[in-house]
Amino acid sequence: MSGIILPGADGVLFQRDRDWHPKADTPGYKSTTFRAPKHSLLALGPTKSELTGPTFGHEKLGTLDNDLIRNFSQDGTDAIGQRLVVYGQVLDENARPVPNTLVEYWQANAGGRYRHKKEGYLAALDPNFGGFGRSITDENGFYHFRTIKPGAYPWPNTGNDWRPAHIHFSVFGHAFAQRLITQMYFEGDPMIWQCPIVGTIPDKSAIDQLIARLDRHNTTPMDALAYRFDIVLRGRRSTMFENKLEGN
Repeated sequence: MSGIILPGADGVLFQRDRDWHPKADTPGYKSTTFRAPKHSLLALGPTKSELTGPTFGHEKLGTLDNDLIRNFSQDGTDAIGQRLVVYGQVLDENARPVPNTLVEYWQANAGGRYRHKKEGYLAALDPNFGGFGRSITDENGFYHFRTIKPGAYPWPNTGNDWRPAHIHFSVFGHAFAQRLITQMYFEGDPMIWQCPIVGTIPDKSAIDQLIARLDRHNTTPMDALAYRFDIVLRGRRSTMFENKLEGN
């Protein structure tokens, strides 16, 4: 999401805007009725055990971890689907890059099906697509990966609801307890505005920050389109995170 640089001097902390997030209980997204807390939320600081371990190790990343087109290949051929490069920058609230950060991503295949034993959608599985990868941001906070464009899929919300094409992201801090989760949509997809989950977000500008922009200047010629998706970790213009709704 280009264009989300925040004003402010170094060291200035911008409080998260609670109105930026959807209400916990939103009838249009049926499962929130069962998941939403019934009492006021409490902000709890991290404990010593959360801050001291476990941590992720850079040596655990393989050479194909950021290549979803090939990292699950069973027969040496590529995954089926429209080929993409997704890249972006992880920033703090003052628009400073956040280097050396673990970014994970997972998605459905080109037919809209996840590789999961409880997946209920009948679209075909691609034997050469696992749907998961990870990267470490460089010294300027950038990550990138290759993948195929995920398909839309139905979900049992009101009977005929479909999720638009999207990719899930998680960003880790120094320990596994420091984790933020969000998802990315694709510019120009009309299904974004029909999705009941997206519809829970009250501010259209917050939705816009979840939409990756087509970047024709960074395509791989005769191979893959490019989309840019920047992530802001906190502050007034923070990326919408699914697991960070308490305003801290």
